[in-house]
Amino acid sequence: MNILVYVETRGGKIRGAGLEALTAARKLADAAGGSVAALLIGQGGAELTAEVGQYGAGKAFIAENAALAGYSPEGYLETLLEAVRQSGAQAVVMTASSLGKDLAPMAAAKLDAAFLPDCTGLEWQDGRIVITRPVYAGKLNITLAAKELPAVISLRPKAFPPVPTGGTAETVKLSVNLEGKVKTRLVGVGQDAGGRLDVTEADVVISGGRGMKAPENFKLIEELAETLRGAVGASRAVVDVGWRPHSEQVGQTGKVVSPTLYIACGISGAIQHLAGMRSSKVIVAINKDPEAPIFKSADYGIVGDALEVLPALTQAVKAIG
Repeated sequence: MNILVYVETRGGKIRGAGLEALTAARKLADAAGGSVAALLIGQGGAELTAEVGQYGAGKAFIAENAALAGYSPEGYLETLLEAVRQSGAQAVVMTASSLGKDLAPMAAAKLDAAFLPDCTGLEWQDGRIVITRPVYAGKLNITLAAKELPAVISLRPKAFPPVPTGGTAETVKLSVNLEGKVKTRLVGVGQDAGGRLDVTEADVVISGGRGMKAPENFKLIEELAETLRGAVGASRAVVDVGWRPHSEQVGQTGKVVSPTLYIACGISGAIQHLAGMRSSKVIVAINKDPEAPIFKSADYGIVGDALEVLPALTQAVKAIG
């Protein structure tokens, strides 16, 4: 089975989730007796061929076109479909990022393929692709098998640790005629102030809720996040009142995160928030209410005022070094 992986890039560099997708695809291809090809879209893709080769791609399809300088649904879709044709791929793998959530279902529809989104597990069993994904706001995990190929699969970020294989990739220039096909144009990209780490890519996420009491108190979370080299998250409640930007919102209507460590500060634990962070590997809850629902999902709990606990926790981390 041949697999094509769309590898997302940003600022001329491969996103961490792209390397995760390559690793997952390589394991699937090894089990199925197939090959992996990577698709790099945008300027500078040729310089990234060696890196995708190190993470399991045997070929790197490079699409450099002025019309693809920024994300275009039509342009990226046509490019992806051409890469599928040239690679002979029976499965397409990409990240369940904002871009992937837009591109993957369109590709599945065009390819008349099975669509398996937001996967946290990916295996080859009895000649079929088998995936695991959360449902019902993260309350349950279900296992699904694609009845037939082709299939389009999107993977939840941080669910598949990237593992280099030390291989090399052959470069294949991809030429796609996009004349008259691109109907939308990217006019700008907003950057978080200070170039903050995105919560979907961070190994550590510290989120705050209404228990932080005021927007200025989020500086305590920012200090701990900086100490742990993590990202700042927020509940919907504080985003709705304007305390934090929507880009930091974790939850069913925000971003889904799967970090190694998730610290919830002053967050009660509504099911909508749990849906966005339940798959975190270790969850620490800080809340002065010992009956807060968040403690039922936490691996470790601290009963106390987050405004008092956070400074002490930051100092303890700094003391460890």
